[in-house]
Amino acid sequence: MKRTHFIIVFLLLAGMAVFAQDADVSLYTEEISRHDLSIFEIQDILRAVKDENHTGIGSFYNTAIQVFIRRWANYQTHQERVALEESARMILRGLAAERHTAAAPQIWQLVEYFNITHQQNDGYIMYEAIMALGQIDAKNYAPHISIFLDNYNERGNADFQFRSKIHTVVPSLITALELLGEAVGVRPIFFASIGWYDSDTKLIAMNALTNLMNTLGEVINVIISNVIADPFNTPNIKYAAWLQLLRTQVPNEAKARVAITALEASYAFPATSRESLNISRDMRLSAINIIREMGVQDDSVYPFLERTYREAFETGSTDFETIILVIRTLTASRSDEAIGLLTEFLRWLHSRRRSGPWGTVERDIMAVIIPAIASTGTQSQTATQLLTIISRSSLYTGAEQTWARNALLQLTGR
Repeated sequence: MKRTHFIIVFLLLAGMAVFAQDADVSLYTEEISRHDLSIFEIQDILRAVKDENHTGIGSFYNTAIQVFIRRWANYQTHQERVALEESARMILRGLAAERHTAAAPQIWQLVEYFNITHQQNDGYIMYEAIMALGQIDAKNYAPHISIFLDNYNERGNADFQFRSKIHTVVPSLITALELLGEAVGVRPIFFASIGWYDSDTKLIAMNALTNLMNTLGEVINVIISNVIADPFNTPNIKYAAWLQLLRTQVPNEAKARVAITALEASYAFPATSRESLNISRDMRLSAINIIREMGVQDDSVYPFLERTYREAFETGSTDFETIILVIRTLTASRSDEAIGLLTEFLRWLHSRRRSGPWGTVERDIMAVIIPAIASTGTQSQTATQLLTIISRSSLYTGAEQTWARNALLQLTGR
């Protein structure tokens, strides 16, 4: 039994020694640091390390990238260029696998060296370098990556060859910004998701944007609000930003705050076409609906709700859908300001009943507003006095007087 135990311990120790030996790449590090190496010899060393599947060797790749940067100007032929690119790819993937954050400045040098603005670069190594920055969590470089993406978002009119290179690089920019999880990435990824890129790239951007916004949480409301409020952004951009926010899991309070901005912005942009008019209306109704569901976060919303109601009422063909939505939103709020507006809406109807015009539309709206006021449980004397007048006035039909009496019974018990 003791002999068996001894053998097991011996084998375990032997295995540990072998593992430690496998992880020791000091000889490779020494070799790759030699001053007389050709790019092909560097390539051979990197292949050997890669094939041996070592882990915990971030320092080796850190040495390799520094050697690589010092030597790259020495390699000029086509064959050397091919070996240079493969070596760069292996170094970048090694650093990424090791999560070697300390190499971020050197990786950024590779981004610039393999920048697609240089004619000889096709974008594939730049892609690898950007991805590596995301994978090693190089957060300090998030602003730099964002600038690249911002610039490419504006290059839809570039020639075909350069746009093809951009399409190669952009997915790495989007993914890296998602991995880094910094707020600076939200805006450029958003514009990529609605930009000139192909559908696959835009889908990558949309998914990354949703994930990034979920990660950031409430800080998103400021970023999206700025996009929506920007006077230089068209209604379709504003509405796209608003819809993107709704797809996320950010807190309801944040969505409700941005809804106020979306409601205001729906009036701020002059509608120059039927399309922009419809987009603004859709955003307005969506914003009001979110306010209804998630609550009023700021009293500044009430003047816009009043304006929405008035314009829906006074349009050539009354927008009954919008009117009902505003009434329900105010009813859900139950604040003094909301009840005051509902009471004012009822007062307008009462004025029209006395002096005209009065028709089916007015009567149908009154049939909604009176029970809405009752459901708030308000103790407002103005509201109850107005309901009392309606319940006793001969201007109204028996059914209309009954609506008011039922509301009073619900509010006062008599």
